[in-house]
Amino acid sequence: MVIKIENIEDEALKVYHALRDKGILNDGSFIADSPKVVNLILEKTDIVIQSILATPEYFEEHKALLASRNIPIMYVASKEEMGKIVGHKLHHNCMMHAKRPQDVTLEAMGEQILLLDNITSSENVGAIARSMAALGVDSFMLGKSSPHPFNRRALRVSMGYASMLKVHVYETLKESIHALKSLGYTIYAAEVNENAKPLASVNPEGKWVLIMGHEGFGIADDILELCDVVVSIEMQEDVKSFNVAIAASIMMYNFKK
Repeated sequence: MVIKIENIEDEALKVYHALRDKGILNDGSFIADSPKVVNLILEKTDIVIQSILATPEYFEEHKALLASRNIPIMYVASKEEMGKIVGHKLHHNCMMHAKRPQDVTLEAMGEQILLLDNITSSENVGAIARSMAALGVDSFMLGKSSPHPFNRRALRVSMGYASMLKVHVYETLKESIHALKSLGYTIYAAEVNENAKPLASVNPEGKWVLIMGHEGFGIADDILELCDVVVSIEMQEDVKSFNVAIAASIMMYNFKK
């Protein structure tokens, strides 16, 4: 159903006024924005779409793609009207409201997992998700305190690729590590300390989990004690660390090699 916006105050449109950085609504649905993100979700996933809000130009340019999916409602508005509906100026011409996929169980995760320990930045979550998709690490674990990969900004930074990953949100990290070990995973922790092995000397085999720690505090000692191997990236002596998203990318690339 195509609906041309006549009243930007329509209750049905308030879903698009969700917090810019949050993007995940109380009913578990989410908001995605920008044509690149929306089109990737339409092309590459079977996520259930609830509506799309876009300009006439977007609908005309992508009519074949839109016709290939079941989209119950398509709201048509100018970019200026879209900005008023959302509550801030937009630099793109398309938004989507969709049903967030169910988080998967530990048993359904892939053989290679990237696990976040209390990461707080949506940008870092999105950048890590994008690198995961590029490098073929398809399973993402994170705690409830971290931004979800379907958070609007995280999803946008990932260029939509977060929607292609298996996601598991854990209750407690220690219990999750024990559960992962029982499932046959080797647990690697990315941390700079005196016990860490240089990345170049590590050659993962079989199922593995790579834990990336908090942007400022890293991984706590009691968590490191539960891990099988602590790994660090070889750096110049006067450089303390990498950004966590960069470090995760370097480590995943080497693990996959």
